[in-house]
Amino acid sequence: MERLDILLTGVAEQYSPRLLAAVRFAVEAGQQTLERFCQQDLLVEKKNDRSPVTAADKNAELLLRARIQGAFPDDAIVGEEFENVAGTSEYRWIIDPIDGTKSFICGVPLYATLVGVECGDESRIGVIYIPALEELIFAEVGFGSGYLQGDGDLIVPRVSSTTSLAESCFVTSQVSTYYEVDRAPQYLALEKEAYITRTWGDAYGYLLVATGRAEVMVDAVMNVWDAAAILPVMIETGGTFTDWNGKATIHGGEGIGTNGLVLEQVLAAIKV
Repeated sequence: MERLDILLTGVAEQYSPRLLAAVRFAVEAGQQTLERFCQQDLLVEKKNDRSPVTAADKNAELLLRARIQGAFPDDAIVGEEFENVAGTSEYRWIIDPIDGTKSFICGVPLYATLVGVECGDESRIGVIYIPALEELIFAEVGFGSGYLQGDGDLIVPRVSSTTSLAESCFVTSQVSTYYEVDRAPQYLALEKEAYITRTWGDAYGYLLVATGRAEVMVDAVMNVWDAAAILPVMIETGGTFTDWNGKATIHGGEGIGTNGLVLEQVLAAIKV
């Protein structure tokens, strides 16, 4: 955290206090999840929708909530694991302590801690932190983005310049989700059109697009806490984040992240 504080101090004038706080809160909560990562005695519960949850999810969200309420007591909070907190300001924090819990419980390092902030119903701030890989990307709409990996320098990330879906890497989350919501033909169409298809999904897939390592990330189903941090990051790295109709929103219940150059090809491919 000390090194991160130094790096953030160097760009403090560029961003709002909430962006700087969101980065610190996400990293602190993400680091806490590592205490339970790859532990053989990890207890996994199944929620009503049969999705998994662990004490690591709950504890990390409690930490995030405590930090937010301590620093910005008038802001609203929406999280995956606990009840919403009403606010009196125009800001709303939307948090997911472990995005990719299925990866987490399997000991796969492709899970994320997500922090998003809305202002007046517009998604303004996004932080994606991959604790087990020490990858961090953050953005504030209109003010730019930053990317940090391990002990490297803080750099400005950019999407790739690939212009053809046929030359693109398409990543997604769990394929069975497409079948569950009757969108299997859309998945198969994208798999056929793209050059490479991989299930490096959840928030990590969007991070790959935002840093130019993939061109397309698609989710057939998304909750708002899955999407809130994504839109600002995709916009500020030169890409797009939309619903399946091409509308830029975190409230569509689905998501498409692209480098911008192949978005229309993706939208055409899923109209099967």
